[in-house]
Amino acid sequence: MIFDAPTVIKTKRDGGRLSDAAIDWVIDAYTHGRVAEEQMSALLMAIFLRGMDYGETARWTAAMVASGERLDFTDLRSRGKPLATVDKHSTGGVGDKITLPLVPVVAACGGAVPQAAGRGLGHTGGTLDKLESVAGFTANLSNQQVRQQLCDIGVAIFAAGLLAPADAKLYALRDITGTVESLPLIASSVMSKKLAEGAGALVLDVKVGSGALLQSEAHCRELARTMVRLGTAHQVPTRALLTDMNSPLGAAVGNALEVAEALEVLAGGGPPDVVELTVRLAVEMLEIARIDGCDPAQTLRDGTAMDRFRALVAAQGGDLSVPLPIGACSETVTASRGGTMGDIDAMAVGTTVWRLGAGRSRPGERVQPGAGVRIHRPPGEPVAVGEPLFTLYTDTPERFGAAMAALDGGWSVGDTPPVPRPLIIDRITS
Repeated sequence: MIFDAPTVIKTKRDGGRLSDAAIDWVIDAYTHGRVAEEQMSALLMAIFLRGMDYGETARWTAAMVASGERLDFTDLRSRGKPLATVDKHSTGGVGDKITLPLVPVVAACGGAVPQAAGRGLGHTGGTLDKLESVAGFTANLSNQQVRQQLCDIGVAIFAAGLLAPADAKLYALRDITGTVESLPLIASSVMSKKLAEGAGALVLDVKVGSGALLQSEAHCRELARTMVRLGTAHQVPTRALLTDMNSPLGAAVGNALEVAEALEVLAGGGPPDVVELTVRLAVEMLEIARIDGCDPAQTLRDGTAMDRFRALVAAQGGDLSVPLPIGACSETVTASRGGTMGDIDAMAVGTTVWRLGAGRSRPGERVQPGAGVRIHRPPGEPVAVGEPLFTLYTDTPERFGAAMAALDGGWSVGDTPPVPRPLIIDRITS
């Protein structure tokens, strides 16, 4: 069959269903430059508005996997023994630095984690942007380097490269065209990278709340079930946790700030919510990979997870002895009254950090590694008059006005503490 971009766009614009052949054609043509950025932008908006059914989403995912290489680690061995590979992916959050302490925990327990990671998307942070705030760190690894690291230290975090290149292009385009918050586009983006990277099992952290890509719990459940179904259909055991993202995770939001907080967790400290989610996800990953006899929390207490993280950074050219960058300019928000810290809105903080320079407004734009927000008082803690509540960092002080405007109204100090919410909402296995 012969296809053209305007016809495919109109089909979805008018609420029609894209055929398997049309999806295969448009993904291949866009990957190889035969569909223009403007045309794919129009199609993404049509999908955003009209949606896709499961069959379309599954075919879109498969077409993106087929656009590049697919790694295979079934023969991976370390010291003569087979290595169980397992990965985790978050649907994006604010202050979500969980990957940084989590993957060394799993590696310290004997698992191997091949993680094709992404950059920031909209108001949410990206693992690669965080790690690249470490001096010298590179995410550009060859397939052989990934295999060798998995054998040597049990973890590699790398740019997708030739894995699902269609998704790499679409990911960047969605980031700047207002088409991030689409269930089928999120599901296919996540799962195409994860299926192509070759992990033997997968645990998904699906965020729910104001700072999530999809804010309603019903939509998040549907997203989780869709991704679990996609993984299972490709013979990759997959499960998902629904986790709260109404407030930022931890007390640091921004690339280098989050690396520093992850190091606190790996040193046996850090915010309780970050520790809790790290340990819970590690338990899920070890269970689905059938790795027994290890207490993830113990690897944080005894330093073995920190050893793996340092080995990971060193293997990828990073130098943790160089101080992490922090914005040259800062502004502090103080309490105008005493009381108790109320809820802190994750979307408000995420937008603030994006406006400070930690995110992108154009494809390929450099982020500021030192831009971000430090939260001094989490919800429920007592607050005194004049006490610092937030500190904002950036290298470009002209950004403070817009950033402060985004933060305004996203927090409160009151007379009573907010109602606590569970961090883990549900577990989805089918």
